[in-house]
Amino acid sequence: MPDLPQKKVGIVACSGEERAEGTVTRLAALKVLEQLRPGNTVTICLPLFLAGGKGDRAFARFYPTIALDGCDQRCAARATEKYSARPAASLLVTELVREAALGLPEGARRLNAAGRQAVDLMAERVARLVDELLEMQWSRSAGSFVEPETPAPTFGAAEPVVATCACGSGIPVQTVMVGGQPVSLAGLPLILAQFRDAGKEASESTTRQLLETVKIYNQVPAGEDEAYAAALAREYTAFCRQEQPRP
Repeated sequence: MPDLPQKKVGIVACSGEERAEGTVTRLAALKVLEQLRPGNTVTICLPLFLAGGKGDRAFARFYPTIALDGCDQRCAARATEKYSARPAASLLVTELVREAALGLPEGARRLNAAGRQAVDLMAERVARLVDELLEMQWSRSAGSFVEPETPAPTFGAAEPVVATCACGSGIPVQTVMVGGQPVSLAGLPLILAQFRDAGKEASESTTRQLLETVKIYNQVPAGEDEAYAAALAREYTAFCRQEQPRP
């Protein structure tokens, strides 16, 4: 399998700037990213995600995400599910406020006391969810959790305290032509490099192996295996002809 980056949890927050609840989600996300769980989380930019950001969408397909919404329209959760996969968890400001019997958050730019309390409450709830999600085994192919067969892996030490973005998460995406249409395949550059480094020659057998590996990380529509196989054969042949970097 390709050597993918360590498992992290993506946080996608509501982008509504006209409501105090939207400000609560963004400040809560920032607190988790910079203070509470800086080494285990990345932010997913909702506007970029909606605009077709390949890095953000690839990350949300590979790893669990937490959607933070300000109102019951749930734009963050719905967008994540539509363009990548269903969020592993979803939090709603209005529900948290009601459960904790807090006052109504007010002030789109400068929150009142109730709004600041809501930020702390949501951030703490997200941090707990992050811990839970990192202890569970996530299936990249199914986009859901699976029962672990072995103890959950231990992840690396915390990174510097700085909010990081999913678009820089290290998951490469390559666009190829399949049946005359451009298709973005997550992880393809790593897969091609791994096959070449293993000494696999371009052949029908190798193409089938490539296809099965690509399917682990990408959705291949039913009935299009042959079209994808032809595209992968072409890409692998071209990749193998490139000059390999010197050690």
